[in-house]
Amino acid sequence: MTIEEALQWAKTQLAASPTARMDSEVLLCHVLQCQPLRFITHPQQKLTLQQQQQFSILLEQRQQGLPVAHLTGVRGFWTLDLAVNQHTLIPRPDTELLVSLALDKLQPGMRVADLGTGSGAIALAIKSDCPDIWMLATDYSENALKMAKHNADKNHLSVHFVRGQWLTAIQQQSLDIIVSNPPYIRADDPHLTQGDLRFEPLSALASGADGLEDIRQLVQQSAEILKSHGWLMVEHGYDQSSAVQAIFQQNGFTDIQAHRDYGQQDRVVIGKRA
Repeated sequence: MTIEEALQWAKTQLAASPTARMDSEVLLCHVLQCQPLRFITHPQQKLTLQQQQQFSILLEQRQQGLPVAHLTGVRGFWTLDLAVNQHTLIPRPDTELLVSLALDKLQPGMRVADLGTGSGAIALAIKSDCPDIWMLATDYSENALKMAKHNADKNHLSVHFVRGQWLTAIQQQSLDIIVSNPPYIRADDPHLTQGDLRFEPLSALASGADGLEDIRQLVQQSAEILKSHGWLMVEHGYDQSSAVQAIFQQNGFTDIQAHRDYGQQDRVVIGKRA
């Protein structure tokens, strides 16, 4: 089987998926340990029997619904390649908005925290672009922190990791910027039992009856932990912007702004501690 034939076959196997072509290419790149350019320059290159068998197994697992990132063990985010597994959320492009907003406010020497860091994606992306800051990353899951630490070592980035529920045990008025992609899906949302979400940790996805329980808690804590004029930046669901802005207002934040992601969906609210 050639590369060209393998891709055509894979697309038929994954025909039910709207991302069949992308999934096929990512999985074949993983098997061949190559870049997508190889598909254009060497379409007649033949796979070995072992490569064909490995590709076939991956396609079967993808047909069963396993996320591509879990099958390859890696996901690109910002400028980094991050290891991921079932203990962390899979980093998504929309979350890069948090990174760019934080970088707009950063200055050397600032103290920054990423709450609920998961794979470490946000903290490591910020640190990679702004090495002259002090970066803290927290998560309640020990398994998630192990993955985040692995990614920090893999990318040679210095980040302080702490296990904890949001900002508990963090000194008051000690941080300049807080960023977070917290759980924000309603507990009864049917999407939790569909697609890739089925294989991601529920504790990192769902947050009470309205999806806002964790956001309320972290905004309230951030109002005490941030320095005067420090910034809080929170990702939320596409239909939660007004509610999140209200939570910011209730906790004394000013200069509250709503930002849209690359798909023009409401995605992040930021605010300044008075």
